Amino acid sequence: MRSAEVHLRVPESAGLQQGRRLVEICNACRYCEGYCAVFPAIELRRQFTSGDLSYLANLCHDCRACYYSCQYAPPHEFALNLPKAFSDLRLETYERYAWPRPLAALFRRNGIAASVLALLCTVLFAWMAKTPSRSAAGSENAGAFYAVVSEGVMIAISGAAFLFALLALAMGLRNFWRDTNSPSALDAPSLLAAFKDVFTLRNLGGGGDGCNNHDESFSQTRRYFHHSLFYGFLLCFASTYTAAVYEHIFGWISPYPFLSLPVLLGTVGGAAMLVGIAGLLQIKVTADPGPASKLLLDIDYSFLVLLFVAAATGLLLLAMRSTAAMGGLLAVHLGVIVSLFLIFTSPAPSSRRATISPR
Repeated sequence: MRSAEVHLRVPESAGLQQGRRLVEICNACRYCEGYCAVFPAIELRRQFTSGDLSYLANLCHDCRACYYSCQYAPPHEFALNLPKAFSDLRLETYERYAWPRPLAALFRRNGIAASVLALLCTVLFAWMAKTPSRSAAGSENAGAFYAVVSEGVMIAISGAAFLFALLALAMGLRNFWRDTNSPSALDAPSLLAAFKDVFTLRNLGGGGDGCNNHDESFSQTRRYFHHSLFYGFLLCFASTYTAAVYEHIFGWISPYPFLSLPVLLGTVGGAAMLVGIAGLLQIKVTADPGPASKLLLDIDYSFLVLLFVAAATGLLLLAMRSTAAMGGLLAVHLGVIVSLFLIFTSPAPSSRRATISPR
């Protein structure tokens, strides 16, 4: 007698069930088919697996155009609120794809985790900081930063955190790729289209008119603030890379003059980040709470605040590097940067999300 094979089915979450119910209604209606990349992707399916729903949730950039135009939105009995359903489902996917798995616990208390990480990293750098001589502390002399925190400590801690963040993000992407049955290889046109979408934030344009920030009116403001944050971050990264080339190739030791390339890139990038973050926070505070996920919104707030502190402390350090406050500011800035790298391995806020579409 052959033993019966038992198949255990993992029960679906309420978020997946709700997401499937709503996209099936959308697929039957198709009123919003031209609004963003989500709806052409929905039309490619008649039935939706959990991987399909994860893909669609991460393809949504929360422009909310569908919510305000939907005839089945609350208070209709269908209560179709696709932006909120996708936001809740995105949070589930962030937890499911997190690597290593214990990091999933951070998703439910991200604000606390970000604060604790920033504090611990700052304390670590302050503990490792040396007591510089009067002539070295707060001076413009070459190597003044290393008189507070040695180069080896900076590279070891920051480099380890950065490499760990890259590994965790790569593993999370791999988990997402497998779950959504994405292709094993991509052709050049798909890759080019994906990079174009990333660098132009096309999906934040909704149907072309922008996002609904306050009410049913459309605006490109959210897209522009995201651009300011994104390209400001890239400029800051370019500043760090340029400084590394200066030091390790040309032998020019920091601090650098105000008109040098690393300082100019960092100053412009930091200022752009502050403008973008302040604008995004203002939009989130004043936005309609109806299509928002409260928990994911709290995570976005904590991540944006940490980014703001990183940019602000960097600019403050630049402005006060010739004062006695330089040592303390350097420890705080490095601590926040390292904690930011580590937070990258937990939730992936929408400002960092990019998906190839339509599949």
